Amino acid sequence: MATFLYRLGRLSFRRRRYVALLWVLLLGGIGFASSAAPAPPADSFSMPGTEAQKAFDLLEQKFPAAGAEGATARVVIRAPQGEKLTDPAPKADVRDLVSALGRGPQVSSVADPFKANAVSKDGTTAYASVSYKVASTELTDAAHDALTKATDDARAQGFTVESGGDAVQADQEMGGSAELIGIAISAVVLLITFGSLVAAGMPLLTAIIGVGIGVSGIAALGSVLNLSSTTSTLAMMIGLAVGIDYALFIVSRFRAETAEGRAGEEAAGRAVGTAGSAVVFAGLTVIVALAGLSVVNIPILTKMGLAAAATVAIAVVIALTMIPALLGFAGKKVLRRKERKAAVPAQAAAAGKPNLGTRWSRFVMRRPLTVLLVAVLGLGAIAVPATSLELGLPDEGSSAPDSTQRKAYDMLSESFGAGFNGPLTVTVDGRGAEAAAKSVGASLAKVDGVAAVAPAQVNEAGDTAIMSVVPTTGPSDHATEELVRTIRSEAGGWEAQTGADVLVTGQTAMTIDFSQTLNDALVPYLLLVVGLAFLLLMLVFRSILVPLKAALGFLLSVAAALGAVVAVFQWGWLADIVGVDQPGPIMSMMPIFMIGVVFGLAMDYEVFLVTRMREAYVHGARPGEAIVTGFRHGGRVVGAAAIIMISVFSGFIMENDDMIKMMGFGLAVAVLFDAFVVRMAIVPAVMALLGKAAWWLPRWLDRLLPNVDVEGEKLRKDLAAAPSAEDDRELEPVRG
Repeated sequence: MATFLYRLGRLSFRRRRYVALLWVLLLGGIGFASSAAPAPPADSFSMPGTEAQKAFDLLEQKFPAAGAEGATARVVIRAPQGEKLTDPAPKADVRDLVSALGRGPQVSSVADPFKANAVSKDGTTAYASVSYKVASTELTDAAHDALTKATDDARAQGFTVESGGDAVQADQEMGGSAELIGIAISAVVLLITFGSLVAAGMPLLTAIIGVGIGVSGIAALGSVLNLSSTTSTLAMMIGLAVGIDYALFIVSRFRAETAEGRAGEEAAGRAVGTAGSAVVFAGLTVIVALAGLSVVNIPILTKMGLAAAATVAIAVVIALTMIPALLGFAGKKVLRRKERKAAVPAQAAAAGKPNLGTRWSRFVMRRPLTVLLVAVLGLGAIAVPATSLELGLPDEGSSAPDSTQRKAYDMLSESFGAGFNGPLTVTVDGRGAEAAAKSVGASLAKVDGVAAVAPAQVNEAGDTAIMSVVPTTGPSDHATEELVRTIRSEAGGWEAQTGADVLVTGQTAMTIDFSQTLNDALVPYLLLVVGLAFLLLMLVFRSILVPLKAALGFLLSVAAALGAVVAVFQWGWLADIVGVDQPGPIMSMMPIFMIGVVFGLAMDYEVFLVTRMREAYVHGARPGEAIVTGFRHGGRVVGAAAIIMISVFSGFIMENDDMIKMMGFGLAVAVLFDAFVVRMAIVPAVMALLGKAAWWLPRWLDRLLPNVDVEGEKLRKDLAAAPSAEDDRELEPVRG
């Protein structure tokens, strides 16, 4: 592996013009293909095997005119102070609003609140349900504008009017200023780390090119592979993160090789041969984590995971080829100005002045047990809240307080009850559906937690009926989830009495099933990801204990991050500081999403840091010397990479949307815990306590595992011109 990558690095350095031109042409070609490709398909959310999905598919078949996949809007109207909507003049104005809503483009139907029993008991509030012919992603600007104009006209007459539903455009979308802030901070951190504008620009440039190729490829293949526009969201986030990391690792190693006096081509070859090997296996662990999302069996997550994995693969190849090519153009400009002019190589000059990584590793090695206990107990304490984790999906009740969706949600809760924001849809399928639905409806009305059951609607064939069931509690309330389970458990008895199939669906039921599906997939996903990564790391480090330590450390950091998320977003601790408007259940995707993203980044840091230790150990260093060498060369780089990621993710905490805020906070604290507590404290402490045992591998297993030569031992033997003294210079003696 190291020998092949060494040759690839030298070739890319020599043929830098061709390599750079190839990547630019590839970016331009794929960009042109994406611009010429048909528009990506609309998002199609499905959960094969769940009851909610089965009922949803049934409704599409039996009630085609209802537009099960069509967007909906719920327009809530409240009368001016002291008036009622049932008075003649306000009633006429409300009907004018309903008429205006019905004339909007792509509208299928509008329910008149006075005919649909959608007026509150005190007569002050009503709602009109607007159904569209197409999904929310296919609504035109004209349709959105018509909805907005109708509500604005009603407000001008003195009514309080707010709108909710997926047909209403969100006030803020993910991205924008948060991404710009993250990139700006990344540039500053890279500049401080390298002290060279040229060196700082390389990781950003290659990461942007890699993400551009990946996202453009997804857009170009969207209509062919049925990839929606949201498929590229995860690819963009992870591609940018690992693209910067991988380039950072190789540029840093090139600077170290150049500082030791090696010529540019040789330094590039060695940088790619050593740090590049770590990049390859770090990339493989990320790809495993992302592709492993397929086990969840939710198509949209599978596509997002595979698309992001492909983008990571592109980032790896760019780091191995384009970085050495750019280094060929830059030459010694990647070094600090004073290092370029220094007569003595910087590596030798710095020998008498240990850097921060060296000083920190020596401190840990003097007190390994104390550092280990403090780090483990500290993360364990932070992880305690995770034991009360409750999963759910955010609804409009968690939207920003000043958004029209949140105001509409609150108005409905105040006037009709919390359950009106999350009604359940019960389907009754079979012969004599109308009579069966009446029987089931009467039974449903007696179930605890049911506020109201609407009269059944029967399809033209008379073999399927649907009923709207309003719970007494809100859609994200745990009691609503228990109600769904109760109805489903009672359905067997109702089916026996009526001979019809009884299923529960609707947005609330879909949310509950989605959370349960993710919860059931969490353990298999963990076993798959951690198991495959363990095998990869065992192959890299030729050890059993090092991969085991890496996996356990990762689980500890994720548990602590989930504990922090629960404490802030579910319990409400520090809610005012973070800006959480309303504590509630944790987003269902958060645990599995955090595991996939953080696992990839954590293994990046683990591979780069410990590979340098392994390299020193294989070349003759004592275990303590190897630990110090790894931190002397890798501590600064891993710290910089982690700060960049924390900055990128923290930018999203400033968003008003609680879901985005939660993702940003969770990923930021997870990287913080993993990089600075697990990798910087627990790793050296455990390695110091294990000593030589850390690198133990049974002989029979050593013979079975292929030697991928990540540490470059074979490469060094092949490089007859490399003096042994240069190898010795990489070792930092342990003092104290």
